[in-house]
Amino acid sequence: MKEMKIFIEGMSCAHCIKRVSHALEEAGVTEADVKIGEANIIFDETKTNLDKIAKALEEAGYKLKN
Repeated sequence: MKEMKIFIEGMSCAHCIKRVSHALEEAGVTEADVKIGEANIIFDETKTNLDKIAKALEEAGYKLKN
């Protein structure tokens, strides 16, 4: 399991937190503590990766910051 903090562009409200949480779950993230603009996540590297997570966020309308 890998734990990391990611930063997310485009978030501004509680609805964004819900959408991002759902996108992370769909991308295979097992745990996520999402706040506006960031999230602490835990995921199994054998099941998902940062590229899949970034793609899921983009599909939800947000962008992973580098």
